[in-house]
Order: sequence, then C-alpha cells, then structure tokens
Amino acid sequence: MLRADISRDARIDVFCDTCVREEGFLLQRDDDLDYRGWRRPGPVPPRGVEPEAGETLDYLCGHFRIFQYERGHRYSTDDVLTAWYATQWAPRVGRAADLGSGIGSVALIAAWRLPGAQFCTVEAQAMSARLARKSIRYNGLESRFMVYEGDLRDPSILANEPQFDLVTGSPPYWPSSSATEAAHPQAIPARIEIRGTVADYAATAARILATGGMFVFVFPYLQRERAEEALASNGLVLLRRRDIVFKEGEPPMISLFAAMRAADLPPGREAWIESPLIIRQQNGSVHPEYAAVRISFGFPPGDIPARG
Repeated sequence: MLRADISRDARIDVFCDTCVREEGFLLQRDDDLDYRGWRRPGPVPPRGVEPEAGETLDYLCGHFRIFQYERGHRYSTDDVLTAWYATQWAPRVGRAADLGSGIGSVALIAAWRLPGAQFCTVEAQAMSARLARKSIRYNGLESRFMVYEGDLRDPSILANEPQFDLVTGSPPYWPSSSATEAAHPQAIPARIEIRGTVADYAATAARILATGGMFVFVFPYLQRERAEEALASNGLVLLRRRDIVFKEGEPPMISLFAAMRAADLPPGREAWIESPLIIRQQNGSVHPEYAAVRISFGFPPGDIPARG
C-alpha cells in the first residue's frame, strides 16, 4: 500500500538521486559536452545570468539550465515526465500554456522539445516567477515566453491571449487538511491546495484550449478518479493515461493524464490506459525504457557504467 505521506518534496529526491547527482561534476563546467559517452544535445544558451545567494543553477535538458532555491521547491520527476508526455502526444503545438508554473521546469523542458512554440506561464508566487524569468533569460528564450504573475483561477490572467494548442499543469496533490506543510514557504503551494485544485486547473485548461488542443497533467495514482472527475465536470475527455512506478514491483505513485475537449471529439471516446512506465528495476538500476525517455528530454540515460 502506498504511503499516505507522499509529498512533492519526497519525489524530488527520487529525481535528484537518479539524475542530477550522478552527473554533478557537469554543474561545475560550462564546456562539458560529454558524459560517459553520452553527448549533450541541443543549442547552447547565451547564459549571462548568475545564481544569487541561496540559489543553484542546475542542468534541466540538453544545455538548458534552471535556477532553483537551495532549500525551496526544486524540479522533480513529476515535472519532467509531464513535459515529456505533453510534447509526446499533443497533435501540434504553436502555442502552449503552463498553469501553476512554479520555477518554470515543465515549460522550459517543453520549450526545449518544441523549438517553434510560444509559451505563456501562470504563477502566483513572485519568488518562483522571479526564478523562472532568470532561467528564461539564461536560456535565451525571452522572445518565446510571457510570464504572468497571478492566480490561474482568475479568468482575466490570459484573457487577451489567443487560445493554446497545449496546456500543461502539475496541480498540488493534497487538501490543506490532509498533508504536512513543507518547510520552505515556496514549496507549500506546490504540495497543498492553497490556490486551487485539480478541478480548477481543468476548468482553466478547458477555457483556454484551442480547437483540438490537449491538456496534460500529473496527479497521484490513488487519486486518479478525482482527476478524471475534474476532467468530466469541465467538458474534457481523457484520451490516455500512463501510470508511473518508481521501483519495479511496487504500485504506481503518480499518473500522467492527456485530455481534450469533448466538443472536439466524437462521442463515446474511451481512454487508452497504457502500460506503466517503470523508473527503476528491482535491482535499483534505471529501467531501459526510462533510460530511453531520459535521452528524449536531453538527459543522460542513467544506466551508463562509470569508466574504469
């Protein structure tokens, strides 16, 4: 049975342990293009922005980096997989929006994978939006991004924007009555439903989606019925879902959802439930499929042995 105290902070450790720490030396060198035979893909950003006290500058995808607080909310496997799933299944993307964008991890990865798309992000916390803007400048994406500070539930936030082909989100997982608050104030809204629920994310997505657009988000596996109810109550239809198993043999922890507006689909559409994506095998090694997924978003596969 899954632990009742699963938190976004706990899942961050899973991603950092399998991804960031294993190539930690790369964070010290700007000219490092090779890691155990894996070559870093994609454009080299202009850089020119430095971390301030209490901040880190970490690899995100390819040569793109992201500014994070040392002790605040840091990007996780959930964010990476949301961006991967969204860019894998959206029919076409000229314009994308990321709701509750935080420090911008989902949008930045999606922008790396969709080099022709324009992005709007919505984030209520000024401290997170500030870091997102730094990352956007560092990676040379200012002409492609608009960062809105505000509550995603406010219809005026994106009122003057054309509709979006792709909307992404990583909604907080827990009502305020059922979870322990994070130590850092920046991380609290990332975990706990302070400014909206998954239903609010779905309502906003339904309002701003273009014809044939897709809404992709992540939510706990144990709350998948709640996520599906949020979609149905806002005129959205689940097209596909993929559950994520962090270690082979254990139950899924989170699920990825891809939905479209019911008005854009024939009636009676049933969701395709994919086989689970396994992060690590029973022996602790990175699963071969997840190694391939990592390569697809510009990260080393994670299963390369150290050179002798």
